[in-house]
Amino acid sequence: MTNRTIVDISPGELACAAEALLAQDHRLALVSAQQEAHGFGIAYLFLAPNPDRRTELRLHLPPGDPAVPSIAALSFPSGRFEREMHDLYGITPLDHPLPRRLVRHHHWPRGWYPMRSDAGPPPSFGDAEGPYPFVTVEGPGVYEIPVGPVHAGLIEPGHFRFSVVGETILKLKARLWFVHKGIEKLLEGRSPADGLPLAERVSGDTSVGHALAYCLAIEEATGTDVPAQAQRGRAVLLELERLYNHVTDLGALCNDVAHAILHAQTGRIREQLLRINDEVTGHRLMHGGITLGGVALRALPDPARLAGIAADVAEITELALGHTVVADRFTGTAVLPAQAARDLGTLGYVARASGLPVDARRDHPFTDLGPFPIAVRTSGDVLARFNVRADEIATSVELLTRLVGDLAPGTPPRPLSSGCSSGTGIVEGWRGTITHRVQLAADGTLARVKIVDPSFFNWPALPVALSGAIVPDFPLVNKSFNLSYAGNDL
Repeated sequence: MTNRTIVDISPGELACAAEALLAQDHRLALVSAQQEAHGFGIAYLFLAPNPDRRTELRLHLPPGDPAVPSIAALSFPSGRFEREMHDLYGITPLDHPLPRRLVRHHHWPRGWYPMRSDAGPPPSFGDAEGPYPFVTVEGPGVYEIPVGPVHAGLIEPGHFRFSVVGETILKLKARLWFVHKGIEKLLEGRSPADGLPLAERVSGDTSVGHALAYCLAIEEATGTDVPAQAQRGRAVLLELERLYNHVTDLGALCNDVAHAILHAQTGRIREQLLRINDEVTGHRLMHGGITLGGVALRALPDPARLAGIAADVAEITELALGHTVVADRFTGTAVLPAQAARDLGTLGYVARASGLPVDARRDHPFTDLGPFPIAVRTSGDVLARFNVRADEIATSVELLTRLVGDLAPGTPPRPLSSGCSSGTGIVEGWRGTITHRVQLAADGTLARVKIVDPSFFNWPALPVALSGAIVPDFPLVNKSFNLSYAGNDL
């Protein structure tokens, strides 16, 4: 049962209120700024599990030169949310320990904040802030290797700058936001129905996760009650999305250590899963499967067929880890310690591979899945991230078998109620917890949509894990995290 609490506070009360929530096992999941008729509003969403608790701290800032006390000293993710808020809204986080730009690259013009209602068309871009201030590592034998932002593969742009001695990585700086698309701005003023296709396309491999988080937020904002059968059908699609992505990652990790045969075998299984997706929803990536107020299922996956796929994956996993080269390359590579994972606020398989049992399916459920094991490993290395994925594939098949047992396709969607408020949607996507917060205007259109992909939390952990690793292991480690550029560069 969701326990949502909204607390109005003054800016001066923010630090004490946030510190109290963090001390009570909450984590900061989202910070959403919004321009209002007479200033700015900010909502800080804190989440806690067992039972599901959602606390929103809301405050108001006057127009002109808005500023808010920074709580970066209390929460590392908060520092990044604050920098993002400053870049897009011009709200200054006072006493921030690292008040650099985050989203806006240095060629973006000064004083132009694109999320403001009066921002207008962008002025000319140039070298407003000069070269990016990379931290320079100096010493005998130290040199730098720049990689990207354009890569040889199909991945989106990201710049990685390595400071190394020999092959050992001393420091990595990952620079993102090369493809900031303004999705949250594009959602403003749309009807909830018109916003769904855009939410579904936030990150191409997570269409179900983002569509579902968006729909849950809209349904809470409107007071719409979704039938239990439809929620179970949504859970089916979420697990199918987890399956095909995890299988893809297992193969890609094998390929990065030159085990191409196992990569080909996972490609065969991935194709089977994509065909199942198409049978169930009419689309290989399950576009259109999640609807406002319900779910659109054309068919249900066959449990026997899924069991065969699970057995196939288990055999591939055994073959991979039984190979000495694979085991050697995975074991002890790019360790993310549990404390670092906790301090950074990591989510999903990155957190679980470092011993943190975080999973929104259990902590913030939208439907009752019954008991299921949370896949947790403690070594925090590539091997742990590989094994968590393998374990979760088996769990997803078990959950799917349970879910389809008393489910029928064709459940009609529930029409949206006429309520007009704010709402949050929380979903355990295949990468980790996805959070959407929506604020509806008086006419029912979208006044503000804030989207947080788990990659926003997990990108800072990649350089931490790579400290002390070697340059040739970077592709393998990067794939073990497999973070979304699109989901981050909104």
